[in-house]
Amino acid sequence: MNLALVPAADVPVVPDFFTQIFSGATGVVALVFYILLAVAWWKVFTKAGYPGILALIPIVNAIFLLRIAGMSGWWVLLYLVPIANVVLAIVVAVKVGARFGKGGVFSFFLLFVFSFVGYFILGFGDSRYSKA
Repeated sequence: MNLALVPAADVPVVPDFFTQIFSGATGVVALVFYILLAVAWWKVFTKAGYPGILALIPIVNAIFLLRIAGMSGWWVLLYLVPIANVVLAIVVAVKVGARFGKGGVFSFFLLFVFSFVGYFILGFGDSRYSKA
């Protein structure tokens, strides 16, 4: 009986599900949306008085978006809880919209549902950031 260690060629290193999602056209579309959102966040961060480069760092951008909303950066841990993250995202969108003088309907639909459009409106539009 030979017990030599032979690499298993049939076992993928990354599950097929993840390779199908993040490769090809889906991966390109996701990357384009992330780049668009990062550009919009860059302008929103600079309007709020933070360095725009922070919009490119994945966890840090969520922390500073919470700070722009007037919340503590520790709330970012709530993004790890499955249902609470959706509720937190809605609350953050409404609070960010309120800080820029926008209403709840604008905040929900354009900062939560179609966030890449809403943050472009905030960043490149004439809305002003108010701290309190």
